[in-house]
Amino acid sequence: MKERAIINKNNFYIFLLFSISILINNHYANLGVLPIDTFLHFDLSFKILRGMVPFSDIWMVSGLVINYIQALFFYILGINWSSYVLHASIFNCIITLSTYFLLKDFKINTNYCFIYSIFFAVLAYPSSGTPFVDHHSTFFSLLGFYSLLLAIKNNKKIFWFLIPIFFGLGFLSKQVPASFIVLSIFLILIFYSYIFKTTEFIKFIIYGSLIFLLFIFIFGLLAGIKFENFLNQYILYPTTIGQSRFNNINLGLIFQKLVFHFKFIHIAILPILFLNLKKILISKKYIENKNFFYFLIILSFTYCLILHQLLTKNQTYIFFIIPILAAFSHQVLNSENIKRKNLFLLSLLIFCFFVTIKYHLRFNEGRKFHDLSSTDLSKSIPAKKIDKKLSGLNWISPEYKNSVEEEINFIINIKNHLEADKRNKMVITHYSFLATILNENYFSSAIGYPDDGTTYPLKGNKFAKNYKNLIVNNIKKNKIEIIYIIHPMKKESLYDYINAACFEEKIIFENLNSYKLLKCSDLND
Repeated sequence: MKERAIINKNNFYIFLLFSISILINNHYANLGVLPIDTFLHFDLSFKILRGMVPFSDIWMVSGLVINYIQALFFYILGINWSSYVLHASIFNCIITLSTYFLLKDFKINTNYCFIYSIFFAVLAYPSSGTPFVDHHSTFFSLLGFYSLLLAIKNNKKIFWFLIPIFFGLGFLSKQVPASFIVLSIFLILIFYSYIFKTTEFIKFIIYGSLIFLLFIFIFGLLAGIKFENFLNQYILYPTTIGQSRFNNINLGLIFQKLVFHFKFIHIAILPILFLNLKKILISKKYIENKNFFYFLIILSFTYCLILHQLLTKNQTYIFFIIPILAAFSHQVLNSENIKRKNLFLLSLLIFCFFVTIKYHLRFNEGRKFHDLSSTDLSKSIPAKKIDKKLSGLNWISPEYKNSVEEEINFIINIKNHLEADKRNKMVITHYSFLATILNENYFSSAIGYPDDGTTYPLKGNKFAKNYKNLIVNNIKKNKIEIIYIIHPMKKESLYDYINAACFEEKIIFENLNSYKLLKCSDLND
């Protein structure tokens, strides 16, 4: 009877985690937008379904995996906001349940496994709500991290095999933080092999790597992706972005942010750090213990994530790591013979609860990831007013947070104008969903148009000529007759690559300009 009760409780927890992780993400995904980020993969996935080829028709710097997954969701469930959100919600569910099963495998009490996993579900994907490259890259890497821990703990071939697959998927979602983590894990495994005098696991990692690379190679061939374009856009071009960020590092500011911005992460990992360092000092042979390698892996994963956050210009989102670290701190404390153990465990749980509430209010309720902090979300307007494909979304954005109706009408006017213009067109805009809701290819050549060069090469970058060639090829191949630029995008996003003499510029109405194609040398065969 007792065993049956345990099984029933476990199944009940799984059901709750399944339901809550999906519902909470689904709820917050519908509150507000940051157009340039929110619709990034909405548009790209539609383009893929319409036959556009990444790296040939679209300058791609990230999101390969995420876009094809979303294209599959659109293919099965239809092109709409609900299927877009469901993608992220299911991912939140998968990573939450994986966290629960991992903690159970490390013999943490089932009740605590459930509690820490709930905290994780609240802080994981809901900060964005919709599919986003940083989240996907991190969570695929997290699955790789879990696989590594389980591989060392249980020495099962399948976990060694899965490690490169998960990290590969993470890298093909976004290069960082996956690449940082892979490098640190590689060094740890060399040390692991040396300490335990074993190389048996390496062949399974190689098998997993070869299978993954073979799959990607075949997939790339079938999708029409050219390796040269992939190399230039996904590997080489991002290094120019990374180099500029490393060159402009303010060490004082970095240190300040490292200490104070991530203080709760430091607190969550402190018991792990303190107890493991104590054991190292007491016994030099502790490095021959598996627990020491768990410590190294957890430490490296945590600070690789922090390093990524220090270098990125996106919002901080890694506070979901706190419940995981708290859970492992719980496990470490529980295994030690220390005074007032229960008090420490209770304090850890209370700490994790209040931190979860804090970041839930900031990122989920406050939609900080969407730059909507201190915004009255009740002023939002149902996005179905724009188009029924956006049903479920409550529209409010940072730029128009005090004039939502004005932005809605602006988008509708643009939509109506584009729909009435039957010419082959290219559209440069942050409102990338326009092509999707109108079921047209607008052949924009970049995945998005921020002004910092993170998604396409700016004028002066050594890859700017490659990007120009892609634009020109798109214009010629698709017989583009007119290009539209929508506020806040500026004509430089076009004139920096193609001579202004190639266009006849016209103001359609405020914040919408058209550029009719003329014969010119830049566009000649």
